[in-house]
Amino acid sequence: MNTVSPTETYNMDIVGIVKRIDRFTKELHKSQSAGLAETNQFDIGRLNQYLSALRAYRAWVVSQPQLDLPESSPCKYDLDPQPAYEPIDNEAVADIVRMLVRARMEIISSQSARRSVGLVSFDDQRLMAVVERVQAFLNNYILQVQPIDLPESSPIYDMGGPGSTGVEQGGGIAGTALKTLAGQGTVYGA
Repeated sequence: MNTVSPTETYNMDIVGIVKRIDRFTKELHKSQSAGLAETNQFDIGRLNQYLSALRAYRAWVVSQPQLDLPESSPCKYDLDPQPAYEPIDNEAVADIVRMLVRARMEIISSQSARRSVGLVSFDDQRLMAVVERVQAFLNNYILQVQPIDLPESSPIYDMGGPGSTGVEQGGGIAGTALKTLAGQGTVYGA
């Protein structure tokens, strides 16, 4: 069993899938509900949006034709390492993050990871099985069971910090471009 998620792929569509999973797991981990014993309606709405976005991106990927890229393949893409998250009080949110992290590991380690684009049907099925499992967990567990009264065991952990609080001075694409113009760096995406 692979317990470490690789940090590279040759498939540009997998880069897009992984970046979305990473963004959504960070959002869930930093959500208001993460520090509570219940998942609030706003975070439930956002989770539904995240799952819809994953479905839509995957549908776009599998609807596209394969590309003949003999001059640029193989092209390795570096991925961010799997983020390490602090424990959170909301077991349901932690369960969802765990499921999405496993989908991330599966897709990065898949047969499709060595293609230039697209998903092998088996990898597509594995990815969608996790997405549908998360949706079923939301519908059949969270919406049915929560809130749960846990007065003696809540809170368990310290509250996590806030999410991103703005753009760092000189950071991001614009900051990189400015540094490049000043001779201090390289062009974004080069």
